[in-house]
Amino acid sequence: MKMIDEITVNQIRDRLVAAAQTLAVAESVTAGMLQVAFSSAFNATAFFQGGITTYNLGQKSRHLHLDPIHGERCNCVSAYTATTMAEKCCTLFSSNWGIGITGYASPVPEAGITQLYAFYSIAKDKKEIAAGKILAAPDDPLAVRYYFSNEILGHFLAALQAGSIVSS
Repeated sequence: MKMIDEITVNQIRDRLVAAAQTLAVAESVTAGMLQVAFSSAFNATAFFQGGITTYNLGQKSRHLHLDPIHGERCNCVSAYTATTMAEKCCTLFSSNWGIGITGYASPVPEAGITQLYAFYSIAKDKKEIAAGKILAAPDDPLAVRYYFSNEILGHFLAALQAGSIVSS
């Protein structure tokens, strides 16, 4: 079984703690794995504010204020959805940083979804600073969730290393 990259989690923790900044996450496709990863880090309360798993349109609209018309059109899987999730979780958890991720960890043939993918967004001070799409090879849905989670950890660490951690 694949695991979460604890080395990257610890590097993220060290950078956030040193800068006295905090993080929150809004997840869908990763189903809480990022919350587990960050909350399991040593001294997690020094940087991790919390997270929310919003697995359907109703919850994304209610808690993260996703436009329900947009969500309905794309089954809540879009770059816009990820951006909304990242930016709104900053507000929801009073955090400096937010990560949002939404996508497909298993095929949905009836909807024409055969390629597994996720959209992610990284927000700082409630504004998106990085975003992208991650493609995954077909695999067990749990393995795909680990893959997406580790990819996000890498992208977030890269954003921190790029100098984005400096307070604005």
